[in-house]
Amino acid sequence: MKPPTSVIDSLAFGGNGVCRIEGKVCFVPFSCPGDEVYLRITSQKKAYSIASISELLNPSSQRDIPVCKIFGSCGGCCWQHISYPVQLEQKRNILAESLRRSTRVKDILIDNTEASPLQYGYRSRMQFKVSAQKGVLKIGFFRKGTHLVEDAVEGCPIAVPVINQVINKFRKFLGSYPEVESISQIDIDAGENGVVVVLHQSGKISLKNKMQIIEKVPDFGPCSGLFIKSDKNLHVEKLWGDSRISYSLNKVGNSPGNFTLTYPPTGFAQVNQMQNRALLSIVHRLGGFKSSDHLLDLYCGNGNFSIPLAAEVAAITGIEWNSESILAAEHNIKLNKVANIKFICDDVSLALGQLADEGCKFDAVLLDPPRSGATDSVPRIARLQPKKIIYVSCDPSTLARDCGLFLTFGYSFVRSIPIDMFPNTHHIESVTLLSR
Repeated sequence: MKPPTSVIDSLAFGGNGVCRIEGKVCFVPFSCPGDEVYLRITSQKKAYSIASISELLNPSSQRDIPVCKIFGSCGGCCWQHISYPVQLEQKRNILAESLRRSTRVKDILIDNTEASPLQYGYRSRMQFKVSAQKGVLKIGFFRKGTHLVEDAVEGCPIAVPVINQVINKFRKFLGSYPEVESISQIDIDAGENGVVVVLHQSGKISLKNKMQIIEKVPDFGPCSGLFIKSDKNLHVEKLWGDSRISYSLNKVGNSPGNFTLTYPPTGFAQVNQMQNRALLSIVHRLGGFKSSDHLLDLYCGNGNFSIPLAAEVAAITGIEWNSESILAAEHNIKLNKVANIKFICDDVSLALGQLADEGCKFDAVLLDPPRSGATDSVPRIARLQPKKIIYVSCDPSTLARDCGLFLTFGYSFVRSIPIDMFPNTHHIESVTLLSR
């Protein structure tokens, strides 16, 4: 006897489709809203079930044809089978639902998702996993929930084209590299000044093999910098070429012109540069900064927001724990001839406590924390009594949690704008404004 049919209602954060079986929520990977399906339960939990599609009875009209040949087995993209307008709508709904649960915010305060100009070929930084066992070389991505490498023979369709050119060159080189079994990962970062490659290798690489890699650089295509990172040493060792990756940002408001920002190999930068420019524009628009404002930029990285916004305010203090990012930020100040920014290398929460103890005041606080959010920092931000808080988030659940905390300190929810930094995936970036 076949199980009853189910219809997928929506998508959940994490990428799965959602339906109900006898009133219980069921999550269904690789489904699409509107799909009519037979399901096979794969996991039963107290509050929900997980199921796979055993038969797709009536495919949704909102489905699309995946571009990637390893879609479904690769652990990366999970929404290539869903039309792009539906992806945008569902991301907005997921963000709204997360915020509604923690803040009871009205739906009207959540904007539509800002679409990415490119749905493929947008990602400027990739991490390719490497497996070389029994003479078989695989370069690609982990299968979902495993450490088995799914071979991306044709590259990755969401990567900018030059990354696929370079990884194909390295695929040929590693086929004859004597220490190939010790290579675990290849990072490729495409900046406007070239393409930087970092090879992750277990143990210490011999001088002979270093020289072999360097001699092969001309065969690696548009490679402008080559580095080795050993799992026994956090330091990234330069073998050849450029040590900085660069990208540009458009001027905003009173800025005299465009900006060039740099960051080091394995350093952080947004992977969708078109949407990074849109993100900056949204932060500027929501911030409504005044020329007399003192702005605090938390988790400031390489100055991605601070430097373009410097001309809008009287002064900026940026705080970041990563010393390499702070070095890049200091370099970017000089590169762009900005004088009214002070960067501090410290744990954000600890630095906030010190600023509050010193009686410092800020008109606005901008924060772009990691996926885990900024729960420990919220009370300390509130002690500084900023009038406005602009929260850039890459995780709706931690954003909602932290916004709920800000409300307990007298802040009001003003507006949130989701932005699609990662098309064909479930990841959601957003900018939220709170005020008091």
